[in-house]
Amino acid sequence: MKEEIIKEYIKRSQKDYSMTFKLGVVHEVERGHLSLKGAQRKYGIQGNATVINWLRKYGTFDWENQTPSHMPKSQEQTILELEQKVKLLEKQKAFLEHQIDRADRKAVLFDMMIDLAEKEFNIPIRKKCLPEQSTEAVKKEKKR
Repeated sequence: MKEEIIKEYIKRSQKDYSMTFKLGVVHEVERGHLSLKGAQRKYGIQGNATVINWLRKYGTFDWENQTPSHMPKSQEQTILELEQKVKLLEKQKAFLEHQIDRADRKAVLFDMMIDLAEKEFNIPIRKKCLPEQSTEAVKKEKKR
């Protein structure tokens, strides 16, 4: 008599698979040792897109340009990629310069507001640090 093996369906999530397991499966698929379906069958992976998602996250295939990242690129391709990176960096630089300018303007505005409040209400808002206090604090830190 043959024993019937009944495989029970157990719903799994991404958390059920360890990182080393995922990387191992990706490595086997990328090397051509297994197909996507073969990896699913061999390791009991239930989701159809699970292995594809792992390949996108952890694989060496460039999904945006649809070329393997280990393939040598022509000089034109590398020049175009570098030009795109330069444009992106220039955009980021312009944005950050705008943010710095805005922050500087805010600081000036807040200083003016504090000055006005101090004059109108005759209340010292800013702490005035005496030079003697700062030198004493430095001396105390040196003694420790």
